[in-house]
Amino acid sequence: MAYKLAHPFKLLALGIDHFTEWTGRIVAWLTLAMVALTCAIVLMRYFFETGSIALQEAVTYLHAAVFLAGAAFTLKRKGHVSVDIFYQNFNPRTQAVIEILGALFFLLPVCLLILIVSWDYVASSWAINEASREAGGLPWLYLLKTLLLLMPVTIMLQGLSEIIKNILFLLYSKMPASPQGEA
Repeated sequence: MAYKLAHPFKLLALGIDHFTEWTGRIVAWLTLAMVALTCAIVLMRYFFETGSIALQEAVTYLHAAVFLAGAAFTLKRKGHVSVDIFYQNFNPRTQAVIEILGALFFLLPVCLLILIVSWDYVASSWAINEASREAGGLPWLYLLKTLLLLMPVTIMLQGLSEIIKNILFLLYSKMPASPQGEA
């Protein structure tokens, strides 16, 4: 009976994890595009003695996209910096409690703060269809700024998945295993 109550939450966590994995893999390919554009810029500058503001800005846009749109993927893969001097010695149940409390009291509030503080900044950029100030620059600065809203939303979603997985681990695990990798 208890497992059936958890089942929809397990499916929700799995769905979020799949979404995060899918978007993370797509975003990872942007690094290849960023390297290719950087090489093209260098070749243009040193061999053809020409340049392109739009290409230089595209590298900046891709760089921002990799870091901001890839943040939830990094959270899912446990790639963010953590201080685990004590944490690594705790049992898996204590680690799950710490993960839940950390997400509830640090991760989600910080993401919510970023979302609230960035909202007007991004909205005003969209209102004027903000473009690059550079001649020959990209006309989509408002899209770049939108990443400031996308990042906290995707991290909050992945944070919710991590909370669900850790709660389910605490409620239903009978063996001392780690919630990492379970969904």
